[in-house]
Amino acid sequence: ATDIAAAVAAQLLFQRQWDATREAARERGIQIIGDVPIFVATGSVDVWARRELFRGTTEKDRWLPDPVTGVPPDYFSPRGQRWGNPHYAWPVHSASGFQWWVARFRRALRLADIVRVDHFRGFSAAWEVPAAQQDARTGAWGPAPGEALFAAVRSALGELPLIAEDLGEITPDVEALRDRLGLPGMKILQLGFGAGPDHPFLPHTWHHTNWAAYTGTHDNDTACGWYASAGEHARHRYRTYVGRSGDEPGWDLVRLAWASVARFAVAPLQDILGLGSPARMNTPGTVGGNWTWRAEAFPSNAATRLRILSETYGRLPRSAQDDRPPAC
Repeated sequence: ATDIAAAVAAQLLFQRQWDATREAARERGIQIIGDVPIFVATGSVDVWARRELFRGTTEKDRWLPDPVTGVPPDYFSPRGQRWGNPHYAWPVHSASGFQWWVARFRRALRLADIVRVDHFRGFSAAWEVPAAQQDARTGAWGPAPGEALFAAVRSALGELPLIAEDLGEITPDVEALRDRLGLPGMKILQLGFGAGPDHPFLPHTWHHTNWAAYTGTHDNDTACGWYASAGEHARHRYRTYVGRSGDEPGWDLVRLAWASVARFAVAPLQDILGLGSPARMNTPGTVGGNWTWRAEAFPSNAATRLRILSETYGRLPRSAQDDRPPAC
């Protein structure tokens, strides 16, 4: 009971601090993008309290998920990934009108202005790996609720300010679901230079604005780290495409994202600061050494440079346009 009370107290204090942070952001015209991971952990309070919502078996009085989550091979991991989270018992969710999901999105929107839906493709079909298997390649696609879930959430909460993380092995049904829901998908610029000239992550192929353009995500190396380790073919295509020497991959990709037609343009702070691989946030499919990087300083020249790009490409809020910085 003491441990539980301590956890409750810590969450209460954090909530108060987060509310103050959001209010300070709101006063400055800043919106915050949050994240909803599609799956939850086996040891989470959700599984403990609502076990009927998840698929699993009981062995020797211990509940275990079966099948478990993962993804097949893709550009992040050639052997696929076995995440190990429990899959949802979708018929039970459907019978309740997806009330657990309504509550989850309501809470997420209490914390952020816009929510990125992680592993969006799992709402169209999700990769199921038998719990006894350690190799994600033994899995298969299983059914998911698709549009019905989002219709229920919208009915309860209204229009949803979401971004669909549509990365990985994306099939036409996933793209159709995203487009029917009117959600912006993600374009990762780093990943556009390794193939032909019409790679869908390159801005000249985008025929509408409903995208979120990223220089890279938390799962990618930093722009500088990516450029240093990329093959010469990719580096040559990058230099030709951006018309730059390759001395500043981070800023080159920031300019490319900011200049694009995408509705949102996002850059990890590491790319703004020009940092290399030691500042990488996460390496998919690995357990140790991730999520340890911390920002310690933000040089004023970087802030000025970012502001100028934002003003140049129409991404500076009107309220900030009269507060002009000194010239570079």
